[in-house]
Amino acid sequence: MSLRLSTVILPYRRWHEGGRSAWQRAEQLGFHTAYTYDHLSWRSFRDGPWFGAVPTLTAAAGATDTLRLGTLVTSPNFRHPVTLAKELISLDDISDGRVTLGIGAGGTGFDATVLGQEPWTPRERADRFAEFVSLLDRLLTEDGPKGVSYEGDHYSAHEARNIPGCLQRPRLPFAVAATGPRGLELAARYGQAWVTTGDPKLYENGTPEQSVQALRGQTEKLADACAAVGRDVRELDRVLLTGFTPDRDRPLQSLDAFVDFAGRHQDLGFTEIVIHWPISESDFAVDEKVFEQIAMEAPAQLR
Repeated sequence: MSLRLSTVILPYRRWHEGGRSAWQRAEQLGFHTAYTYDHLSWRSFRDGPWFGAVPTLTAAAGATDTLRLGTLVTSPNFRHPVTLAKELISLDDISDGRVTLGIGAGGTGFDATVLGQEPWTPRERADRFAEFVSLLDRLLTEDGPKGVSYEGDHYSAHEARNIPGCLQRPRLPFAVAATGPRGLELAARYGQAWVTTGDPKLYENGTPEQSVQALRGQTEKLADACAAVGRDVRELDRVLLTGFTPDRDRPLQSLDAFVDFAGRHQDLGFTEIVIHWPISESDFAVDEKVFEQIAMEAPAQLR
């Protein structure tokens, strides 16, 4: 299978000051999907401009024609399944069915406390994530006249109507970010794709070889999770979001370096590699000419 190449465009630029042009250029370069982060703020960008994911993707849908669009990732930290479902159905319609929902359990950073609550424990995040995904699946697939009603430990819905439903049927695809057993089970049960950034424990002091081995272990656990729910793991795309492995930005230093990096991960069964759009004076500061060369030439070498 050919390896797809996608990008993630952080929503830090005003739409009329480089925001629109980045999404249009991503389409021109032939990226399969352009994602954005669904945070209220993020790391070193916290004290600077940062725009909302859904309005950004809506604008991107109007500025492009064929490029797939998505989040990497949406989480329960500040989202509710009922309101999110309505926004996603609208975005799916506006984009003519070009939306993928990257979804994860969320972490303990700014998003986890911005609404005034204490950060959830890992167990509570996992509990909420399981309930969030299952309810969102229902909301996006059940568009009958009585809507969806549900009373859970963390989320509720009362006759939530989502007519006419998603343009993509039975609903827009979920790309579930997960490495633990409960998250992998959700990916196996509800996902059309699985997302990983690698093993965070290896980021500072690990080696690329250790990272590949850790990713091999994750893909094996995904296969086991799929088998447990009676699903063929080959039905899921496997997505690697780069920039968080010990390689850091080295794969983007040259076309040959990227092809070597991507090829090693393609051998592990990954079907999509996501690279960050260049941002000067940040962790994603790479040569734009090399970045564009990779976008235009690497996919043909990875078929």
